Amino acid sequence: MNPILPVVVLDDAAQAAPLGAALLAGGVTDVEITLRTAAGLEGIRRASTVGGLRVGAGSVLTPEHVDQVVAAGAQFIVCPGLSAAVVERARSYDVPVLPGVATASELMAAVALGFDEVKLFPAGLLGGPGYIRALSAPFPGVRFVPSGGVDAATLGDYLAVPAVRTVSGSWMISRDLDEVTALAKAAVEAVTPG
Repeated sequence: MNPILPVVVLDDAAQAAPLGAALLAGGVTDVEITLRTAAGLEGIRRASTVGGLRVGAGSVLTPEHVDQVVAAGAQFIVCPGLSAAVVERARSYDVPVLPGVATASELMAAVALGFDEVKLFPAGLLGGPGYIRALSAPFPGVRFVPSGGVDAATLGDYLAVPAVRTVSGSWMISRDLDEVTALAKAAVEAVTPG
């Protein structure tokens, strides 16, 4: 996965492909389109037509959601929490899934299901990079994708944590597509060594 994973909440599915193209122009190759609005599912379908863009579905809560997003073209699934039923359904399609955790107990459940990478949500409210450092100590093989409260100002702080290789957030998303490309480019440059 790209070090930057934009989270997109669409008002209108027609925004999906142009927004995806703008992110791609800025060097971001992965995007998470959430099911938080009625436009999400169709947005996944439309963004999937953008060549070179890897489109995932976010806010996936049920096995039925998995069926819908896979049919729409989602190449990976992101969940705000951990659901064994959602994981099982995603695995039946051979589609990667990134479950969400917030506590050590949830992380233990994710590890028991075979995960070595999880979404930490809501990262900012849970304590940010310091919380990830503390939580990762007893789980040295687990990687975290912080989401919720991550922005351009905190991006570097999160990526400085050895257990983090990807950050997730919506700070790059704007109605102005030129601004989307500029923000995406700045984020990619911030995480690209030398």
